[in-house]
Amino acid sequence: MPVKSGASFRLTALPMIVMAQLLAAAVFTLTLVWVLHFREGVTWEMGSIPQLVYTAHPLFMIIGLVICTGEAVMAYRIVLGPRAARKAVHLLLHLLSLGFAAVGLYAAVKFHRDAGLPDIHSLHSWLGIATIGLYALQWLVAFVYFVFPGAMMTMRADYAPWHIFFGIVIFLMAVCTAETGLAKYIFPGNDYPSEAFVINFLGISIFVFGVTVVLAVILPSRY
Repeated sequence: MPVKSGASFRLTALPMIVMAQLLAAAVFTLTLVWVLHFREGVTWEMGSIPQLVYTAHPLFMIIGLVICTGEAVMAYRIVLGPRAARKAVHLLLHLLSLGFAAVGLYAAVKFHRDAGLPDIHSLHSWLGIATIGLYALQWLVAFVYFVFPGAMMTMRADYAPWHIFFGIVIFLMAVCTAETGLAKYIFPGNDYPSEAFVINFLGISIFVFGVTVVLAVILPSRY
């Protein structure tokens, strides 16, 4: 979803694309270190450590709604080849992101139900439900306009700017949702464990990744 205007920045999208890939790798690595090392992995069965079910939630949400969505947003700038190939990658990455999000949402609901906790009481949960709902709606509308053969070219041209705009908004909503989710992990007192450093660095990496992805979209491919 490239935005053609933006030459006033005097910078092309290429440096931002490279930086975004490095940040995506950093986010992925930090997430795995946090989940596998500090949270001892994930499971779907309620056992001696019920949090292992809930740990699947941030793992799949970050991989799906943050990393996969960011890559999907940049697909038109990253993928080499005909426009049809770039469109297919863009569409499939978004679909993959929704799949990861569905698994992450299931993990959260399962943990809350098994532990007897109330659902959708926090700002994080409200943002998450809104993000996933708008994400699915955006994907369905885009499929009708840009993939369904019955759509007219004039309809596609009229909707394209709004598709780009709402795509960026939903991606930023996903970033905000991830940040509010990480903020729920509080370490009170003077003790500041290594896990807190990993979570903080993960949050910063997600934020910078989001900014870099947006820059990669709005900056021109060339002067």
